[in-house]
Amino acid sequence: MRLPPHILVVNGIKVRRPVFLLGAPHSGTDLLGRALKRSPGFHLTMGRACVAHVLYAFARKPSIGESSGAVRVLRDALAESWQVMPDTCRLCGPACREAGGVTGGGPCVATAEVTRFGDASPDLIYSAATLLRAFPDARFVQIVRDGRDVVADMLADPACLAWFKPAMLSGETEFPNAFLGVNRDEHLDKWKGMPVAGKSALRWRSAVRLSATLRRDLPEEQLLTLRFEDLALRPAQAVASVAAFLGTRVSKVALYGGGPPETGTWRTRLRPDDLALVEKVARQELTTLGYLTG
Repeated sequence: MRLPPHILVVNGIKVRRPVFLLGAPHSGTDLLGRALKRSPGFHLTMGRACVAHVLYAFARKPSIGESSGAVRVLRDALAESWQVMPDTCRLCGPACREAGGVTGGGPCVATAEVTRFGDASPDLIYSAATLLRAFPDARFVQIVRDGRDVVADMLADPACLAWFKPAMLSGETEFPNAFLGVNRDEHLDKWKGMPVAGKSALRWRSAVRLSATLRRDLPEEQLLTLRFEDLALRPAQAVASVAAFLGTRVSKVALYGGGPPETGTWRTRLRPDDLALVEKVARQELTTLGYLTG
């Protein structure tokens, strides 16, 4: 039974139908986040530390995210992230500041102009179930990208690779673990000895499976699924679908920032051994999504 929407008040504004952007690492949520951040009335945050700490606590110990207290903790973290204060943007990371066009301390929005809240923090997809419990009226936009391109970007991102270091796995880390893509306890030893390309592929595979679950469980008016490749190659159509879904104007110009992203770069960026491993680990998902044939 779906619970009634919880009314959260931030800056004197009721948070209704907040928007959350979901996807595996480097799937393009930052691109769409940039565009929504500059849409009229939107206050969208990206990667604020108060939210990241909660998400990664849930990542290490999934049972926390399933607890009754998780909903309150996540709401509180997002409420803190959405607070608008004179120096609020100093607490944001470079990506969020750049997306908002902030050169000083901020804020990037005026409270009087805010009518809608959202978040595009990395790795929200792994806490999607908790987000839905926290905000039953939320709107979700999830982006799916070719897993081979995702892995190529992850291998070049120290923040992503840090999760695969032994020091990051504390004694409190629970398995099975969707964040790391380890489905069964008995697979942990195999995961530990796997090259980072394989571990990255497992994270992508896990995110895609979570996306499929959301598509199955949520009605069309609450979930929109996009492909990164459509954002890159057919931006007008992709932006129009987002605008219609959310009932707001979305700028195609703001979507790109420094220029349109490339697709299919895995062909020159992945070593043959890494490519073979990625396609082995994620073959079913790559095939189902049409990225791999034959």
